[in-house]
Amino acid sequence: MKSLLIKPFAHYIARQVDRERITAVEDQNRIFQKLIHKARDTAFGKDHDFSSIQNPKDYAQRIPMRDYEGLKHYFDRVAAGESNVLYPGKPKYLAKTSGTTSGIKYIPITRDSLPNHLNTARKALMNYTVLSKNNRIFDGKVMFISGSPTLNSKGGIPTGRLSGIVNHEIPGWLKGSQLPSYKTNCIEDWESKVDAIVSETIGQDLRLISGIPPWVQMYFDRILTFTGKDKIIDIFPNLQVFMYGGVNYEPYRGAIEDLIGKRIDSIELYPASEGFIAFQDTLENIGLLLTTASGIFYEFIPVDEIGDPNPSRLTLEDVSLNQEYALIINNNAGLWGYSIGDTIRFVSMDPYRVIVTGRIKHYISAFGEHVIQKEVEQAMQNACLEYNASIREYTVAPQIDPRDGDTPYHEWFVEFERLPKQLDRFAIHIDNALREQNIYYDDLIEGKILLPLKIRIVKRDGFRLYMQKEGKLGGQNKVPRLTNDRKIAQALEMYIDS
Repeated sequence: MKSLLIKPFAHYIARQVDRERITAVEDQNRIFQKLIHKARDTAFGKDHDFSSIQNPKDYAQRIPMRDYEGLKHYFDRVAAGESNVLYPGKPKYLAKTSGTTSGIKYIPITRDSLPNHLNTARKALMNYTVLSKNNRIFDGKVMFISGSPTLNSKGGIPTGRLSGIVNHEIPGWLKGSQLPSYKTNCIEDWESKVDAIVSETIGQDLRLISGIPPWVQMYFDRILTFTGKDKIIDIFPNLQVFMYGGVNYEPYRGAIEDLIGKRIDSIELYPASEGFIAFQDTLENIGLLLTTASGIFYEFIPVDEIGDPNPSRLTLEDVSLNQEYALIINNNAGLWGYSIGDTIRFVSMDPYRVIVTGRIKHYISAFGEHVIQKEVEQAMQNACLEYNASIREYTVAPQIDPRDGDTPYHEWFVEFERLPKQLDRFAIHIDNALREQNIYYDDLIEGKILLPLKIRIVKRDGFRLYMQKEGKLGGQNKVPRLTNDRKIAQALEMYIDS
């Protein structure tokens, strides 16, 4: 009955997505004017003379691009309970997240911005059911592996992880199908939580699972061990869809599909505490549809201008294909000229679809090579396909001062699900793929300033143990693909398989 009732609603949402593909630029202009008008009497609006802003060019001249640290004095006032600081009134929630330089961050979520998070996820799911003609997923159970919905209070504002906050806003029609239970979701210790999820989900008709790939993989491992089954389809024969976001799925796809026992549909999302940016809107095309009609006005800065005192601030109608941009958002949560730290690239402009290419601060350039996340992930993906390997997790760091006094190199720490038969050739394949993508890295290898990369095999569960030791196991925490220092590398050395 549920699938029949949802069908006309899903078609309504899919038609809405179709319209927004066409009206993206107009929607962005409308949102810009609405945001400026609504926030002109806030503390931030008065400080930056919103009343005199007529267009995005005026805006860019008055509001510099800043990250959390640059806006921290405003965020601190919001978290202290002050009203009308960044946006009218007080936020409904504060999303608690971790920053690389700012420690714990508190991102406001207002009543105006909450629909962006909820409705974009709904659009992605309903649009999928129409494209795939598969609305039967709602006749079974759906599972969201997320952070705890337990909320604290800061400045009188409910505060918690974004995924936990969203748990409080799930519509009634979906709650009856949702796994795990609220009680289990509230378990803070990740190991205990996974065990409780396993116990609670055995025997259920699970049809959709959502979460960050490495944590879903851990759940699959645990339930297979508990039941003694060989494949997930032996436990959940009707499992049909995997929704994910936060990390590139391709490096994990082989391992997860091996665990499942078949290839299932996947829906990629691009959520962040600052806003729900994009979602997969087709079954075939590469890239995620930018959410252009949901309370966010975007700006884009060419990556090679990051750090310039006056970088170009492009709007949607100014962007080009296959150019790397830093993503800047201005939204109805009160974020202004805010860099979320991600880099993106447009792979389509009709409609506007993007792929995430990395993080502004996640790169290796210890020798001037400026290797970025997209290049590393593409090289790993190609090598896994070529050598029939699959990975559980990996990270890359520069080895500047080898103990034997040898030439420096990039050191790859890899936990394999399935080892390649020829590890040396596997490493050469990755190295060559990087050299093809990055001329600076190629020059350094050619000039013998760097040796070809070296792979260190991390023991089974090594990354899990590392994340547990760091207090970052589970939830939305992710292992950085690249670091420009040795902090993670040194911590992983104790988990190397000699």
